[in-house]
Amino acid sequence: MKLLPLLTLSFLAAASLHAGEKQMFNGKDLTGWKGVEGFWSVQDGCITGSTKTDHMITENSFLVWQDGQPGDFELTCKFKLTDQNGGTEGFGNSGIQYRSKVVKPEYWVVAGYQADMDLQNHYTGMLYEEKGRGILCKPGEKVTINSAEKDPANPKSKDFKIEVTGSSGTADEIKGIIKAGDWNDYKLVIKGNHLQHFINGHQTADITDNDAAHAAQSGVIALQLHKGPTGMTVQFKDMVLKTDD
Repeated sequence: MKLLPLLTLSFLAAASLHAGEKQMFNGKDLTGWKGVEGFWSVQDGCITGSTKTDHMITENSFLVWQDGQPGDFELTCKFKLTDQNGGTEGFGNSGIQYRSKVVKPEYWVVAGYQADMDLQNHYTGMLYEEKGRGILCKPGEKVTINSAEKDPANPKSKDFKIEVTGSSGTADEIKGIIKAGDWNDYKLVIKGNHLQHFINGHQTADITDNDAAHAAQSGVIALQLHKGPTGMTVQFKDMVLKTDD
């Protein structure tokens, strides 16, 4: 009889998932994830990445999910970002990598698309390409990215062009929906060359990436711990991935 409540809870947890969905985190340990030891742990049932002034990473590093490299998917989770004192005044920067690749396995360094977040919420919700094209879509923008010819006379010219085609809100409006230092919902809807980010139910980025030379079709999912001048803590929970497989 003592086992019945545990079995019931397990059944209810499994029953809450819909077709094509899987839990990415078991809520107990980092099984299925890999990153630099000493910086990632499970605290209060949450994936937790943490640095301190006297315990810093030497470059941006990531906790990488080991159970696949999805192309088209929906990902939902909750995240919380604080400075090293548990507040919102200091440094904090993280993100969710997707369709990405591990470029330095000995330190779990990842390159590729990133659903960004920062403690001051200047970048939270936007699309950044880590070790790639940089900022591709600022918070609230709808953009189309196309290939372009580099200008041989300008060494700083780029081989892609970003066109802003619409808006889902101003930067201040997007910032206003985010709860600084508290739990927020992040949702990614990734289908073909159409990439969409949502925070707390509000769309924060809408990208059509036609730049075939750079646009990734699949890759790893990972969580960022950003190098900074001081420490920080980022937490994730309720991570669910939905695919058509």
